Amino acid sequence: MSVRTGEAYLTDIDALGNKVLNGKSIIKKPLSKHSAFRGIMRTQAKLYDMQHEAAYMDTLTYIDANSGDRHGLSFLRPESKEELLKRSNMIRCWAETTHGMIGRSPDYMNTALMAFASSASLLEGEDNCFPDHLRSYYDYVKKHDLTMTHTFIDPQVNRGDFYIEQKEDPIAAKIVERNAKGILIQGAKLLATQGGITDELLVMSSGGFEQDRGYAFAIPSNAEGLTFVARESFAGGKSETDYPLSARYEELDTIVLFDKVLIPWERIFYYDNVAVANSFKNQSSFAAFGLHQVLIRRIAKLEFTIGLVQSLIEEINIAEYQHVREKAAKLILLTEVMQSLLQQAEAQAAPDRWGAFCPDLKPLQVASNIFARKYPEAAPVIHQLGASGLMSIPSIQAFKSEQGKSLNHYLQGATREGKDRVKLFRLAWDFVMSSFGTRETLYEHFFFGDPVRLIGQFYGSVDFKPYKEKIEDLLS
Repeated sequence: MSVRTGEAYLTDIDALGNKVLNGKSIIKKPLSKHSAFRGIMRTQAKLYDMQHEAAYMDTLTYIDANSGDRHGLSFLRPESKEELLKRSNMIRCWAETTHGMIGRSPDYMNTALMAFASSASLLEGEDNCFPDHLRSYYDYVKKHDLTMTHTFIDPQVNRGDFYIEQKEDPIAAKIVERNAKGILIQGAKLLATQGGITDELLVMSSGGFEQDRGYAFAIPSNAEGLTFVARESFAGGKSETDYPLSARYEELDTIVLFDKVLIPWERIFYYDNVAVANSFKNQSSFAAFGLHQVLIRRIAKLEFTIGLVQSLIEEINIAEYQHVREKAAKLILLTEVMQSLLQQAEAQAAPDRWGAFCPDLKPLQVASNIFARKYPEAAPVIHQLGASGLMSIPSIQAFKSEQGKSLNHYLQGATREGKDRVKLFRLAWDFVMSSFGTRETLYEHFFFGDPVRLIGQFYGSVDFKPYKEKIEDLLS
């Protein structure tokens, strides 16, 4: 079987010896045992193990008609609406297992790579482009069920529209040499979520104007000269009771440093082609399939949010207040809108020019724009409903102390004893008030970039002719 187990995932990542800077030191111990990575890696190991469970195998995997091998379903290039819905069910299964908290769960990058490989014909006949490398890489990752992260973003040195870096020592990662073995990359890229705990790193330039920034390639995460700089961990601790979300789902974001990293020619998809770098992501099926995966995950997250909000409402008995009902109902309305847009995108799915059965892009773009603006409103709702209860939350260990019996009495709620009520409020705190929770809000707001830029791009993609014809018909 070409389907990974959780144990294999943990063992393989530890064996790579990826170079991860944590604070002032490179991590020497196995990453799966390090406090910053242990929780998320164990959670993802459980996702891989689900692929082998009889109850989930047909939902999470498929048998390749040509090879007879079994692969993860997120690698499937759908060629019918039925296969698209199978992908949808697979994504939903993992998203509901993790309550939509993991933005870089393996199926996200599997989806991205499938979409890029499906659209590889865009590179045919273009200068310095290698579509067969992209297709071969997709087959390689699928066969070994590898996990990936990516980095697209340059350091925020100067965000002016026409900024061109002219320093001899590059800041943004760029090509500094070409030789018989490949290209050498020097500089930095930002925001590789889960950097260091994946097998592979996909790198794409942000486009722009400079020829030597027009590239896309993939390398092993332990490539020589490659360093992942981790931000401070937001995992509050090992206890899944005191830190029910961050102890499980904290996926560190990293800066990626390239110190003359050699990219072999067979790992390069294109280089020295700024026109392709500026167009490939948008012209490929990445947007449709990527937005589809993300919307399913976000719906799972909204459903979790509704459950948490309603649990708080019932625990402190505030459902009779109109403003409380309004706040909760708005979350339900948002979720129903997202569900409807997902159903529309899947119902209107059609083959793209390469034969992949794509969900309709327009409703997915609408959902992405709405969610980025509305999701940050969930945190203030929980703040207002929980109020002082979000601060009166001792550690669960306090209930084992000599004051435990008293705390259990004094901190009781409408339906739960004190210990269980505190568990609920610690969950709410971890979701919206901890470092993990506030990062989640920011992460979702900017998941696909600046919402103002995204809605501007959406405006630019709209065909206004049918709308304008209504005006012309009236005027004539």
